[in-house]
Amino acid sequence: MICPTCGADNLPGNEGCHHCGQDLTPFDRPVAGCRLERSLMEDPAPGLNMQPAVTVLPHTTVKEAISLLLDKNVGAVLVVDENQKLVGIFSERDLLKKIAGIHVLYPDMPVKSFMTPKPSGVSRHDVLAFVLHKMDGGGYRHVPVVENGKPIGILSVRDMLRHLTRLCK
Repeated sequence: MICPTCGADNLPGNEGCHHCGQDLTPFDRPVAGCRLERSLMEDPAPGLNMQPAVTVLPHTTVKEAISLLLDKNVGAVLVVDENQKLVGIFSERDLLKKIAGIHVLYPDMPVKSFMTPKPSGVSRHDVLAFVLHKMDGGGYRHVPVVENGKPIGILSVRDMLRHLTRLCK
């Protein structure tokens, strides 16, 4: 990085200029070049018109959970305890990987037997780039938005794509 004060060439990642001592950290931040980049870097998660959380209790049957997925047209339900604290997520992927072709009597089994426990969530203050990175890094299609351990919504890859394509119009 070139120091804006003295013009010295510094190694990338240096926090201060080796020549004059100028603090370089403010100049090492990415700069948004377009509306799409600005949205990713600045807009918080709820800016996507976040879907309300559809929740079930751990003892809810798989049959009831599937019915909710279909009725609400969502790809995942959040599993909460009696205090509404997030304990798991049950998604279409859980159905395919943990139930289909494996369990015959699954309809009456509790969702806690097949949910993904302790899902990774985001806060309402996290920016979209962080949410997208979390989805990509974890291979998630759905990420709960959590406040004080309680889900307040859920973001899906579909929500992200819808938001990003609207910015490109």
